[in-house]
Amino acid sequence: MPGLLRGVARTAVIAGTASAASGRVQRRQAARFAAQDAQASPPAAEPRVYAPAAAPPPVSPPAPVAEAGGSGDAIIDRLTELANLKAQGILTDEEFAAQKARILAS
Repeated sequence: MPGLLRGVARTAVIAGTASAASGRVQRRQAARFAAQDAQASPPAAEPRVYAPAAAPPPVSPPAPVAEAGGSGDAIIDRLTELANLKAQGILTDEEFAAQKARILAS
């Protein structure tokens, strides 16, 4: 039995030594890689703080297009577009009436 205990003890010592040496190597490599990373990468910038977006500017009604003679289809298309803007709430009744009068007068 003494030979068996001696073999087990010897194996334990060798394994412990190998484990300790491996741990030192890992710590040394980790320190080296950390130093290389610190040199390679620039320092972290302050996080940017973004202000909330401002409300979009109000949409102006479409400008009347000056047409020579004004075809019926073009007038209908412009009146339809104007009615859609009013339905969406972009134009008030007064603005709608004024633009409609301009389109029909052309």
